[in-house]
Amino acid sequence: MNVEAAIKTTKEIPLKKRTLIHLSLINNKINEQMMAALKPFDISLPQFNVLRILRGQQGKPANLQTINERMVTKMSNTTRLVDKLMGKGWVQKEICRHNRRKVEISITRSGLEELEKIDGIILALEDKVVGNFKASELQELNELLNKF
Repeated sequence: MNVEAAIKTTKEIPLKKRTLIHLSLINNKINEQMMAALKPFDISLPQFNVLRILRGQQGKPANLQTINERMVTKMSNTTRLVDKLMGKGWVQKEICRHNRRKVEISITRSGLEELEKIDGIILALEDKVVGNFKASELQELNELLNKF
C-alpha cells in the first residue's frame, strides 16, 4: 500500500509519521474486511471477539473483567456486547454460587455452532490478508511489532 496515494498527497511524509499512518491504514483495511466477512452472520467484530474468548475458556465461565482484559480492542461496553449475544442465544449468564455479585458468562452450544460456521471464512480471510508473506517474513513482522 502506498501511503501517499492512499491519503492523496504529493508531499513527502516524514518516516515516523508515514509509518504510523501506514499502520493505521492497514488496521482499518483489515477491520473492514473482517466486518464484511462477519456481516452475513449478523455479528460485529467485538461480539465475535467475545465469542472466541468464551470458546477459549473451554467450558469454564468467564466474568466481564476477564473478557474485557482479553479483548483485542479494549472497551467499556462489554456488558452490552454480552447482552446482545445473550439475545441471540449465543451466551448465557449465571450468578456465581460463591459470590452473588459476580456474574459468570459462558458460550452456549448455539454460540459454538455459530463460531464453527464462521471459522472457515475467517481462516480464508486471514490467509488472503497475509498470503503475500512467507512464514519467515510473518515471524519477522511480529518481532518488529513486538517492539511497540
